[in-house]
Amino acid sequence: MTSSSAVPLHRLCVPEPERVPFAIGTFDSIGPLSRADHPHRHVFHEIVLVTSGSGSHVLDFAGYPLDPPHLGFITPGQVHYWHDVTDLDGWVLLFTEDFLVGHPRDRDAWQALRPWLGLTSEQCLLFSGLMQQMQDELDRREAGFLTVLQALLHIFLVRACRLPGDGLPSGGGDRATLVAQGFTRLLAQPGWSGRGVPEFAAEMGVSASYLTEVVRAVTGRTPGKLIRQAQALEARRLLGSTSLTVGQVARQLGFADPAYFCRFFRRETGRSPGDFRRELGGKHHVYPGESIDVRY
Repeated sequence: MTSSSAVPLHRLCVPEPERVPFAIGTFDSIGPLSRADHPHRHVFHEIVLVTSGSGSHVLDFAGYPLDPPHLGFITPGQVHYWHDVTDLDGWVLLFTEDFLVGHPRDRDAWQALRPWLGLTSEQCLLFSGLMQQMQDELDRREAGFLTVLQALLHIFLVRACRLPGDGLPSGGGDRATLVAQGFTRLLAQPGWSGRGVPEFAAEMGVSASYLTEVVRAVTGRTPGKLIRQAQALEARRLLGSTSLTVGQVARQLGFADPAYFCRFFRRETGRSPGDFRRELGGKHHVYPGESIDVRY
């Protein structure tokens, strides 16, 4: 999305000469964008370890009041921002999807995590220690440092999954499960709207009937249902965080007819796009801005 009314899209740009798809630091060292108070989204994964501060973190219309320490996980494509925060401090970890290639099951672990977790002081020390190890490894850049970073991130995610209320994903090695998980990952990425089940199946190298069969078996829902849910969520993001008209939102989501989009939105959410915007009132503000590259 490049419209001046679209949700700003942040891309991870790292310094030369070694373009590592990974960045880590404190809120202060990463810079003001790590505390962005306007709705935006990323093309990369973000983990925040909040050790102090007040206010709240808003992630896809869910507000999480700050009562540190917290551990937060922001998935590419999710719209989020910090609301009325003061004295925000802690760690920020950024990495691209490619960085998970060393431990493919980490993608499944990420999906098993809740987006916002409260920590005890002992748990905070454990995750702070892992963050510091990653910072030290990235700073030294000794031989094999990338594999060490991937290993430390793997340990971080496994230990996060051990926290109460979360859990390590079970199974997941058979082809059907891998296809279903790949489909849900594609839905989590921005820019897919307008594609249907046949297009997704072709991209994944399977037939539409096979994709429907395995997704239903693994998730209990059809690919079409998951697509509609993802479209409805993206519609809420655009309606709640941009100044796009209803017609513009409809077109961005692949609907040629705004009236049909309105019927779709009402069916999926129980209200019209206009009612949804009015219900938000002042709780979410619009930030018109272009997509930008963010250098860390």
